[in-house]
Order: sequence, then C-alpha cells, then structure tokens
Amino acid sequence: MVVIIDYGMGNLFSVKNALEALGAEVTISKNPEDLKRADHIILPGVGAFPDGMKNLKEIGIIPALEEEVLKNKKPFLGICLGSQLLASEGEEHELTSGLGWIKGRVRKFKVNENQFRIPHVGWNDVSPVSESSLFKGIDSNIFYFVHSYFIIPENPEVVAATCEYGEKFTVAVEQENIFGVQFHPEKSQKSGLKLLKNFLNYARK
Repeated sequence: MVVIIDYGMGNLFSVKNALEALGAEVTISKNPEDLKRADHIILPGVGAFPDGMKNLKEIGIIPALEEEVLKNKKPFLGICLGSQLLASEGEEHELTSGLGWIKGRVRKFKVNENQFRIPHVGWNDVSPVSESSLFKGIDSNIFYFVHSYFIIPENPEVVAATCEYGEKFTVAVEQENIFGVQFHPEKSQKSGLKLLKNFLNYARK
C-alpha cells in the first residue's frame, strides 16, 4: 500500500490517480498509524516551505515519518515542495528548519528574470547524473516543473539528476530509501508514470 500524506498542501489526487493507473493501492491520510501499514510513502506538495513544515508539525506526523522512513527504511518519495522539505533548511520568506534528512539548503533561483521567468513553469530536460533507481528505463527525461526554489545538497553524491534554467540546479535526490524530485511526475505523462513505477518497484534492502 502507498500512503500519500495529506498535510494541506495540495496536489494529492493527481498523484493518487497516477499511482492507481499503475495498479497501486493508494491511501491519502494524515493519520500516523497508516504509515505503519504503508509499503511506500509519498509526500507531495505545492506552496511555501514554512507552511509545509508548519502543517507537518501541526498534524503530528513527523515522529511517525522518522520511525518508518529513517529507522524502518520504507521507500519515501518527496514531490516538489515535498522534496524541498527533505533539506536541513529553506530560505523562502524566512529561514525555516526542514526535516533534515538530506543535508543542504533550499534557495530561490538566482537568474536574470528578464530572460528566465520565475517561477520556472513548464517542460524541461532533466539530466540523470548517477545510476538512479528512479530514472531506469525512461526513454525521454523531459518533465513538468512549477517552482521558484530548489534544494542544494551538501553531499553531491545524493544528486540523482540536474536541470538547466539560467543556472544548473538539482532536480532529484536519492539517499538510500529516500527520494525527492522537484518536478511533477504525475503531470509528466509517460516519463512521469515510468518514474513512479520505478519508485513502486523499489524495495527495502
């Protein structure tokens, strides 16, 4: 069973529909008890970093997440804001502590906004930079983005893919059973479905 965490940051049902199209059993929940029954856990999200962390704390799910993901090594995927929240801290609006599972900081694009509109919206080429489990067998690494911020990991070895938009930036991270993607696989058609299938196929070692 896949549990999609409902913490009030949107984007839940499009992810659920994509997973169900792949044959997965999916539950949307904010109940920490459901994480114990999950085989895979997904944290989607659209919105601001401080709001995301505030909402996760308010529903009281962080201790259960740490138990199931960090201790029990259940496969975890963060999408868009959900990926950013993996970082140590984010600088959107104010400096805010994140989950800290991926050491690093989330910052805004530093580009010429006359040439590169922010937020970065639309399709872009993604370049896998490692033997990432997520990108296996994907013919066309073109994915859909909507964001102004992105994660900069301290350890370059956790970077699974990058992209160019006025500057080179990290779009996917992979650290053992923890995955994060800045783009929206659920909106990225065939390539996105293949990436989600790869995540579903990832099993605890």
